[in-house]
Amino acid sequence: MNHTASEVLEFVKENDVKFIWLNFCDLFGTQKSISVMTDELTSAFENGVSFDAHAIRGFKDVTQSDLFLFPDPATLMVMPWRPGPGRVIRFFCDVKNPDGSLYAHDSRNILKQVIGRCEGMGYVCKVGAECEFYLFKTDDNGDPADTPLDKGGYLDIAPLDRGGDIRREICLTLEEMGIKPETSHHEQGPGQNEIDFKFSDALSCADNLQSFKTVVKAISARNGFFASFMPKPILEAPGSGMHVNLSLSKNGMNIFKNITEGHSNIAESFIAGILAKTPEITIFLNPLANSYERFGKFEAPGYVSWSHQNRSQLVRIPAAFGEKVRMELRSPDPSMNPYLAFALIIAAGIDGIEKGMALPPAANADLYTADEKVTKTLTTLPASMADAIALAQNSGFIKSVIGDELLSKYVAHKKIEAEDFAAVNNKAEFYKKRYFGII
Repeated sequence: MNHTASEVLEFVKENDVKFIWLNFCDLFGTQKSISVMTDELTSAFENGVSFDAHAIRGFKDVTQSDLFLFPDPATLMVMPWRPGPGRVIRFFCDVKNPDGSLYAHDSRNILKQVIGRCEGMGYVCKVGAECEFYLFKTDDNGDPADTPLDKGGYLDIAPLDRGGDIRREICLTLEEMGIKPETSHHEQGPGQNEIDFKFSDALSCADNLQSFKTVVKAISARNGFFASFMPKPILEAPGSGMHVNLSLSKNGMNIFKNITEGHSNIAESFIAGILAKTPEITIFLNPLANSYERFGKFEAPGYVSWSHQNRSQLVRIPAAFGEKVRMELRSPDPSMNPYLAFALIIAAGIDGIEKGMALPPAANADLYTADEKVTKTLTTLPASMADAIALAQNSGFIKSVIGDELLSKYVAHKKIEAEDFAAVNNKAEFYKKRYFGII
């Protein structure tokens, strides 16, 4: 959809809309919302809706705590699962200062700026997400239990797979909202699922990911289950990844389409830039202490490497044709803020293009079993949250994308989390108390 404010107001009148959700996220990607009645929508478009920014993680201090939400009319979506009469619609919002200027630390706005830079070079970056999640049973109080919904494995069907009806309901709901699911299936872990939706521009993909998480949690809860986007909710089982697929278009043509034949210098430099910067942006792609339990096992990467088709790599080029040819970045997980993550990933690719970076040789080996002669030549991904913070905190590249102040703020929050984790004796208990039931 690409509505104007006047079209939205007409839609509201004609479709029995009574409630409007004004959505945004904090610095770490947690979805936030204010609900207003329809009579307030005109004022929201013109004057915004104020909120206490001091109460939002990573926003303002108490001395300057007012910020305003301005709904983006192009992001209108109906919330199909909300009961009637009185429909509910939702907007993503621009976050602004009291003087009307854009709030510099709004991560959605940061992604817009990177997209503008990319388009200024003549490229449109297309992004597709593959998001995995676990379904857990709930206890008598409706709280999450640590028992997965089923014992199914990769692509299993009923009766081993007990999540099929929930995935179906999620896909139908997403379709009603204008988000196009492409595939859905049981993943490798017990109670683990994956739903992939069609690629789009980077901002729409980030918005759709936020909507996707909301839908998955709402539909799961309605069916009496808990959906977890925690990277590694079961330590001995596969982790949940959030594979990010990227391609570049110029003049409407996918310039990645020739990379399978080795004839695309721009695409190769884009990939080279992402490979080069992934270690220092990892704290944004994998922001929890629990995130680092994934790396190096169960098809999650452990090294900075690339290859065609190979799922042991950080970047792989999947077998595909025409417009579907792309690169797949396999390290991110679903706990990330997609706006910051996409901004940094795309900016890294742009950096590679601007510097004419050469793509290193492909690592055509199974890196989970490869001899040390192969792996010793490769850079490793950060082994812990503390390592990732150390790589990020002085990164000139990250500062150039999100600013020195925002990087310092983000790192300060994450250092506290890393210190809390370092002080515990039982990491499983820490993960359960800190993340499970929340992420």
